[in-house]
Amino acid sequence: MPRHRSSRSTVTIHAAGVALAVTLGGCASAAPGADAAAADVIAERASAVGIAADLVYTTEVDGYDLAPQSVGPGAIDGMSATWFNQATGSMITIRTDRTELTAATCAETPLWETPGAPVTCAEEEGDIWHRAAGGVDEYVAARDGASIWVAGMNEAPPADLRAAARAVHVPSEAELDLLFSDAPEVPPTPVERGDLPENGDGAPIDPGGPGG
Repeated sequence: MPRHRSSRSTVTIHAAGVALAVTLGGCASAAPGADAAAADVIAERASAVGIAADLVYTTEVDGYDLAPQSVGPGAIDGMSATWFNQATGSMITIRTDRTELTAATCAETPLWETPGAPVTCAEEEGDIWHRAAGGVDEYVAARDGASIWVAGMNEAPPADLRAAARAVHVPSEAELDLLFSDAPEVPPTPVERGDLPENGDGAPIDPGGPGG
């Protein structure tokens, strides 16, 4: 899973954007225990933003609300989404991909927030890995061939990250609507250029004017 360290200014802007998205989005939660949305319904919504249907997951943690504006593509064809706690300012982000963790690969993969620190791993009940490095905790939940990476920002408590990892599930239709409420419903149509020649290297035609 690709890891990129963000600058402090980027993190601050991201946090402010997520907080605003939560405020504007309302972020109502779907009823717990609702049936998962049909695979074709998930595929229709996810394909519009380049996310594979089998990598669409959500979670729920007391005190945190989803920021719909944060939902988008992650690694390759995975997804990323962030939940925000308005009382504490803490954030929880999930990222999905098809990484298959083992004891070796778990320790070899750096944490998002501490890319240079040695990683310790412990496998917990329920197909969950607890990863720690440099005083930072992270959890990874395995679900039907997908890995859901759960990381925190702004001092999100490890207990909240663990709860988020344990609560990872395929979204219901109501949760799916919330996840993609800020995303386009259909893929954007490519802009057609009218000045491209049918043959050659495809360079735009630039008719000459007076003087050459």
